[in-house]
Amino acid sequence: MAKDFLKGTRDSYDVVVIGSGLAGLTSANILARAGHSVLLLEHHYQLGGMATWFKRQNGHIFDISLHGFPIGMIKSCRKYWTKEVADSIVQLKGVRFENPQFSLQTTFDREDFTRILIEKFQVTAETVQRFFDTARGMNFYDDQAKTTRELFEEFFPGRSDVVRLLMEPITYANGSTLEDPAITYGIVFSNFMSKGVYTFEGGTDRLITLMKDEMEKNGVDLRIRSLVEKVEVTPDRKVSAVVVNGKRIACRTLISNANLKSTILKLVGPEHFDKAYVEETEAVRLNNSSCQVYIALKPGVSIPHQGDLLFHSEHSGFDVNAMLSRQVSSRTFSFYYPSTRPGSDRYLVVSSTNANYSDWASMEPEEYEAAKHELCEGTLDCLARYVPNIRELVDHVEASTPRTFEHYTRHVHGASFGTKFEGLKVSRELPQQISGLYHAGSVGIIMSGWLGAVNYGVIVANDVDKQLHAMA
Repeated sequence: MAKDFLKGTRDSYDVVVIGSGLAGLTSANILARAGHSVLLLEHHYQLGGMATWFKRQNGHIFDISLHGFPIGMIKSCRKYWTKEVADSIVQLKGVRFENPQFSLQTTFDREDFTRILIEKFQVTAETVQRFFDTARGMNFYDDQAKTTRELFEEFFPGRSDVVRLLMEPITYANGSTLEDPAITYGIVFSNFMSKGVYTFEGGTDRLITLMKDEMEKNGVDLRIRSLVEKVEVTPDRKVSAVVVNGKRIACRTLISNANLKSTILKLVGPEHFDKAYVEETEAVRLNNSSCQVYIALKPGVSIPHQGDLLFHSEHSGFDVNAMLSRQVSSRTFSFYYPSTRPGSDRYLVVSSTNANYSDWASMEPEEYEAAKHELCEGTLDCLARYVPNIRELVDHVEASTPRTFEHYTRHVHGASFGTKFEGLKVSRELPQQISGLYHAGSVGIIMSGWLGAVNYGVIVANDVDKQLHAMA
């Protein structure tokens, strides 16, 4: 008999959370801690959404995606999670750039970037300070008409090398382009430029385990392998229930950590919304997806220190279309040393490339497997420039594509970075359309990344808490 993953659930909850990305987990934890009954439903067999991992033979554990986030993650995790989670966040001090225009290593903070821009790129100190101050002063309410391209042209006209230095890491972090609103760049960049780039010591599996333990302590009812099929809404536009694994469970409020467009157009249905709102939702553009190659070295084998993050590119300048192309010319290598997982002796490398879903979507099985093999081989060829004998050291290698991310996260087109900036307005206005219905997730680029997801979960949890008190 098939296992009933909903066995023991209540008939009704104050809050149902759909999806266990970091925004969903954070919302659930805050609301349960506030005394509300919370049910969290995750279709996958483990929690975390894009903050996840997988295991392979010989004890290899791969972390998914680039785990770089700003120092603000420490404060948010200490306040909304636990001291143990916050204390495990450590700085990545070796960030490398290797491309035809320059080669350098940095601690990736404002002080070091200021030094590099002045000494290596010969930009005046006054210009550098004005640029940083301008980025730091940007907020959600600023003019959205100015593009990131225009921002760079204002401060660094004709300097494609400077643009590459300042833009390439952010594009890998959240998929932003030169044509996106400048504020979507400035806010994210200034967050990273505060005190550098950080990661979670012990691996994503330890992070999610600590979060799971904290949620259970606070009373969150956690359910995996539980696919929400429908969100029910009353005729007077109030959320009333979910249908999950064929079972109806009532709720007073609901938070969707699913893809924004899926939430509105599929789980709820366009018939429950104003026509203009549906049109606005349909017009929201998805962000791009990713490919990754996971490389494990043989047990007991080591490699010389290569830095923590290596932004490698063979392209002549910064070009988003080139970064998305299947003809890969740019990769970000994340090096995982034994110190990443204290007690481990393993060395692993994860290569990430931005990608277009459309380049992978319609491949037949044989073509798809051949393309993944080609991606793995090209990545090993590239890595051999830094570790010449890498092929002799490899124990396991495999690739993921936009189709992989679509399968495991159910994000439309495997959109690793959610939606473009216009999605933020649609997300925030959801409860104005249907009372008690909220969305938290990767929207508007600014909200992409681990810190943005956690903080958006905080914002929405506070909104829901106020709604529940008003309904009492």
